[in-house]
Amino acid sequence: MKENDLVLKTVTRLVMFIILTFGLYLFFAGHNNPGGGFIAGLVISSAFILMFLAYDVGKVLEALPIDFRQLMIIGALISLGTAIAPVFFGQNILYQTDWHVDLPYLGEVHLSTITLFEFGILLVVVGVVVTTILSLGGGRS
Repeated sequence: MKENDLVLKTVTRLVMFIILTFGLYLFFAGHNNPGGGFIAGLVISSAFILMFLAYDVGKVLEALPIDFRQLMIIGALISLGTAIAPVFFGQNILYQTDWHVDLPYLGEVHLSTITLFEFGILLVVVGVVVTTILSLGGGRS
């Protein structure tokens, strides 16, 4: 065990929450401000990479029930489906639909098909980055 393992593990526990919260903020702010699925995916990927650096890769992969290769495929299918679905309703490809929904405690919430498309992009980016890092590190991806 290295001397700085305890410090790295302690800092990782604190910083993971901050990184994931910032990633979610970037995701939801993306259609009105800078951010979106790609940048949020990179930030969330950095949280996973930090976990792999602080803890044993094998133990982290056992604890996480996530197959990052499947995550890429699911994200690509979500984005592709969101892009192509409007064609079946007589609209152009990538046509955007908006809804304003009143939710209890949250008030009026703006929902859009762009959010679903960006979520697919987020999943693809997280899957690609983490799989690439695991492949370069010799770990199971």
